[in-house]
Amino acid sequence: MQALIARSLKYTDNQLWVLDQYLLPHEQQWLLCESVEQMQSYIVSLKVRGAPLIGLAAALLVAHLALQAQSKAQLAQAIDDLEATRPTAVNLMHCMAKMRAALAHDDHVNQLVKTAEQLFFEDVALCEQMATLGAQLVSVGDNILTHCNTGALATAGIGTALGVIYKAHQTLADIHVWVDETRPLLQGGRLTAFELSQWQVPYTLICDNMAASLMAAKQVDKIFIGADRIAANGDFANKVGTYNLAVLAKHHGIPFYVVAPETTLDSACPNGDAIPIEQRNPQEVTGVSGSFGQCQWAPDNARVYNPAFDVTPAALVTGWVLNSGIYTPEQVQNGVFK
Repeated sequence: MQALIARSLKYTDNQLWVLDQYLLPHEQQWLLCESVEQMQSYIVSLKVRGAPLIGLAAALLVAHLALQAQSKAQLAQAIDDLEATRPTAVNLMHCMAKMRAALAHDDHVNQLVKTAEQLFFEDVALCEQMATLGAQLVSVGDNILTHCNTGALATAGIGTALGVIYKAHQTLADIHVWVDETRPLLQGGRLTAFELSQWQVPYTLICDNMAASLMAAKQVDKIFIGADRIAANGDFANKVGTYNLAVLAKHHGIPFYVVAPETTLDSACPNGDAIPIEQRNPQEVTGVSGSFGQCQWAPDNARVYNPAFDVTPAALVTGWVLNSGIYTPEQVQNGVFK
């Protein structure tokens, strides 16, 4: 397999490496991945994260295992096991479906390698297309609010929603970004702030519960958000807290855009009620941990509700920015995603 290098994922010298995003921004450590169990652990612990990147990492691992002469039965099991690792992000299912089809060929090793490479380069192109389209929605002087991390750390390319912001900054220069810290895992504070700083895009980090006061003060012009799954009716799942922003944006009359590749569409999913929502470890809410150490602030016996995602109804969305175009609520209501 040829060398494939992204911001947080690389395949070089017949080895698959992932950047440990759990340790960012203070430590940059690459982890070798040689088994399904390792990749599952990396994904569940958010060392590997971001809907597009999870799918790509899993696909590259399957191709790598094929090159290590694993049997068809072993590879089929690997695909099934990886697909089940996280239930909400449909990109993982998309990539595993492609790899499953490749496995059915007589020359399955070559087909698996070819498919994994195609998925990688496809994601780079999709990111560029989304960024170019979405940047057209940004005006000089805009204050843009975003949630979670949707940049190069989460994809093979420049990102989804954050890719739009990066492209707009290159074109317009005079924009500013409000970055939600994104409880409980702090991807905004740790990762988005890290990427914007590297890209020299002006930003200000805020706590999640400060967004409403900013909107009321007319300090937010537009909101750009990523997605982990978009249903056929336009409802979408994204990092928990997104729904809050959509409701607030609607009340304050602020444009609210979803940015995601077509690989995030799930036309077989009729609406948001059918999207499975992952529940995560209570310890992510009772305290915090990372490269900076570990701290628990809640009582040991505290009951916790910790969904990884929430679902935002299509009625709250101004537009969906996909690699194939910018879609209006009217188009979505007329079934363009079905």
